[in-house]
Amino acid sequence: MANRILIVDDAAFMRMMIKDILVKNGFEVVGEAADGAQAVDKYKELSPDLVTMDITMPEMDGITALKEIKAFDPSAKIIMCSAMGQQAMVIDAIQAGAKDFIVKPFQADRVIEAIQKTLG
Repeated sequence: MANRILIVDDAAFMRMMIKDILVKNGFEVVGEAADGAQAVDKYKELSPDLVTMDITMPEMDGITALKEIKAFDPSAKIIMCSAMGQQAMVIDAIQAGAKDFIVKPFQADRVIEAIQKTLG
Protein backbone atom coordinates (compact mmCIF):
# COMPACT_ATOMS: atom_id res chain seq x y z
CA MET A 1 0.00 0.00 0.00
CA ALA A 2 1.29 3.46 -0.86
CA ASN A 3 2.17 5.75 2.02
CA ARG A 4 -0.55 8.36 2.52
CA ILE A 5 0.69 11.94 2.69
CA LEU A 6 -0.94 15.26 3.60
CA ILE A 7 0.63 18.35 1.99
CA VAL A 8 0.34 21.68 3.83
CA ASP A 9 1.46 24.94 2.22
CA ASP A 10 -0.27 28.28 1.71
CA ALA A 11 1.05 28.47 -1.87
CA ALA A 12 -0.92 26.31 -4.31
CA PHE A 13 2.03 26.04 -6.72
CA MET A 14 4.27 24.73 -3.89
CA ARG A 15 1.66 22.07 -3.04
CA MET A 16 1.55 21.17 -6.74
CA MET A 17 5.34 20.89 -6.96
CA ILE A 18 5.66 18.61 -3.95
CA LYS A 19 2.60 16.58 -4.98
CA ASP A 20 4.20 16.00 -8.40
CA ILE A 21 7.42 14.75 -6.76
CA LEU A 22 5.50 12.45 -4.41
CA VAL A 23 3.14 10.96 -6.99
CA LYS A 24 6.02 10.27 -9.41
CA ASN A 25 7.74 8.34 -6.62
CA GLY A 26 4.76 6.16 -5.73
CA PHE A 27 3.33 8.04 -2.76
CA GLU A 28 -0.38 8.73 -2.38
CA VAL A 29 -1.37 12.32 -1.61
CA VAL A 30 -4.55 11.98 0.47
CA GLY A 31 -5.12 15.66 1.11
CA GLU A 32 -3.91 19.24 0.93
CA ALA A 33 -4.30 22.19 3.28
CA ALA A 34 -3.51 25.87 2.80
CA ASP A 35 -2.94 26.82 6.45
CA GLY A 36 -2.24 25.33 9.86
CA ALA A 37 -5.86 25.29 11.02
CA GLN A 38 -6.90 23.31 7.92
CA ALA A 39 -3.88 21.04 8.47
CA VAL A 40 -5.04 20.06 11.96
CA ASP A 41 -8.60 19.36 10.75
CA LYS A 42 -7.38 17.34 7.74
CA TYR A 43 -4.96 15.36 9.89
CA LYS A 44 -7.78 14.33 12.25
CA GLU A 45 -10.02 13.48 9.30
CA LEU A 46 -7.52 11.60 7.12
CA SER A 47 -4.94 10.07 9.53
CA PRO A 48 -2.11 10.34 6.97
CA ASP A 49 1.15 8.40 7.40
CA LEU A 50 3.13 11.62 6.99
CA VAL A 51 2.62 15.39 6.71
CA THR A 52 4.77 17.90 4.83
CA MET A 53 4.17 21.22 6.59
CA ASP A 54 5.18 24.72 5.58
CA ILE A 55 6.38 26.88 8.48
CA THR A 56 5.09 30.30 7.39
CA MET A 57 1.33 30.36 6.73
CA PRO A 58 -1.69 32.58 7.48
CA GLU A 59 -4.30 31.76 10.16
CA MET A 60 -2.05 29.30 12.01
CA ASP A 61 1.65 28.84 11.32
CA GLY A 62 3.25 25.45 10.76
CA ILE A 63 4.89 25.20 14.18
CA THR A 64 1.61 25.83 16.00
CA ALA A 65 -0.12 23.28 13.74
CA LEU A 66 2.71 20.80 14.38
CA LYS A 67 2.21 21.16 18.15
CA GLU A 68 -1.58 20.71 17.84
CA ILE A 69 -1.20 17.61 15.65
CA LYS A 70 1.40 16.13 18.03
CA ALA A 71 -0.93 16.81 20.98
CA PHE A 72 -3.70 14.94 19.12
CA ASP A 73 -1.40 12.14 17.89
CA PRO A 74 2.03 11.90 19.53
CA SER A 75 3.18 9.42 16.87
CA ALA A 76 2.46 11.83 13.97
CA LYS A 77 5.27 12.06 11.43
CA ILE A 78 5.73 15.62 10.20
CA ILE A 79 8.41 17.05 7.92
CA MET A 80 8.69 20.83 7.92
CA CYS A 81 9.26 22.84 4.75
CA SER A 82 11.03 26.18 4.97
CA ALA A 83 12.51 28.82 2.74
CA MET A 84 16.18 29.64 3.04
CA GLY A 85 17.12 31.61 6.14
CA GLN A 86 14.51 30.21 8.51
CA GLN A 87 17.00 28.20 10.58
CA ALA A 88 15.72 29.45 13.94
CA MET A 89 12.17 28.36 13.07
CA VAL A 90 13.44 25.00 11.81
CA ILE A 91 15.12 24.43 15.20
CA ASP A 92 11.84 25.34 16.95
CA ALA A 93 10.01 22.85 14.71
CA ILE A 94 12.46 20.01 15.43
CA GLN A 95 12.19 20.73 19.17
CA ALA A 96 8.39 20.65 18.84
CA GLY A 97 8.56 17.18 17.28
CA ALA A 98 9.17 17.54 13.54
CA LYS A 99 11.07 14.56 12.14
CA ASP A 100 13.03 16.43 9.47
CA PHE A 101 12.91 19.51 7.28
CA ILE A 102 13.28 20.26 3.60
CA VAL A 103 14.27 23.60 2.14
CA LYS A 104 12.43 25.39 -0.66
CA PRO A 105 12.79 25.41 -3.57
CA PHE A 106 12.29 21.65 -3.37
CA GLN A 107 14.85 19.25 -4.77
CA ALA A 108 13.09 15.98 -5.60
CA ASP A 109 15.87 13.71 -4.31
CA ARG A 110 16.02 15.55 -0.96
CA VAL A 111 12.23 15.39 -0.56
CA ILE A 112 12.16 11.64 -1.22
CA GLU A 113 15.18 11.00 1.01
CA ALA A 114 13.56 12.88 3.94
CA ILE A 115 10.25 11.05 3.50
CA GLN A 116 11.82 7.59 3.20
CA LYS A 117 14.00 8.24 6.24
CA THR A 118 11.02 9.46 8.29
CA LEU A 119 8.76 6.56 7.27
CA GLY A 120 11.59 4.11 8.00
